Amino acid sequence: RIATVNLHRRIFGVGFKKRAPRAVTEIKKFAQKLMHTEDVRIDIGLNKYVWSKGIRNVPYRVRVRLSKKRQENEDAANKFYTLVTHEPIAGSFKGLQTVTVAE
Repeated sequence: RIATVNLHRRIFGVGFKKRAPRAVTEIKKFAQKLMHTEDVRIDIGLNKYVWSKGIRNVPYRVRVRLSKKRQENEDAANKFYTLVTHEPIAGSFKGLQTVTVAE
């Protein structure tokens, strides 16, 4: 799935030195809720985008691609994990919906 996460409303009222770390946590929470998996992994590119303006000035919104994958090792606690990657957009976020993409 491709979805837009409104980080602005999720980190409103959070202190300056905790904003970017909280944003990463909130993206993980969003992915858990949407994809129904406990294990969520954030891609390096997405992490760099969240931290691109520093610890205090987190981007207001981020477009993400959520893909559910099967665990490599068989004896893992959870069968599936969600990989969250950054989906760059051209222009504004207005009118973008959550899209289910067949992979």
